[in-house]
Amino acid sequence: MNWYLKVLKQYADFCGRARRKEYWMFVLFHMFFSIVAMTLDKFLGLTTGELPYGVLYFLYGLAVLIPGLAVAVRRLHDVGKSGWMLLIALIPLIGSIWLIVLLVTDGQKEGNKWGKSPK
Repeated sequence: MNWYLKVLKQYADFCGRARRKEYWMFVLFHMFFSIVAMTLDKFLGLTTGELPYGVLYFLYGLAVLIPGLAVAVRRLHDVGKSGWMLLIALIPLIGSIWLIVLLVTDGQKEGNKWGKSPK
């Protein structure tokens, strides 16, 4: 939970580096909170039509959009890539696979132009 809160505290910080653990713990808690928001939407009757999500899910997603992008950019900085590499996911199939490979790759042990190693 501390990693999730750390990402939220660095709300729009696109500079620096983020460890694998920081990124993937954020993703884990984000998935959990998204499921909770969808479940609450369903039980409270806030869903829109046949979709399984509604107002709470939308508001939560909007609130963590920028922190999610920021931690992904910092994660790419840790492996020595520019944050613009996120756009590689727009390439069908291959782009998403390559982005996941970059996100699970261990960071550079030495410092790079985005800062010293966070380990």
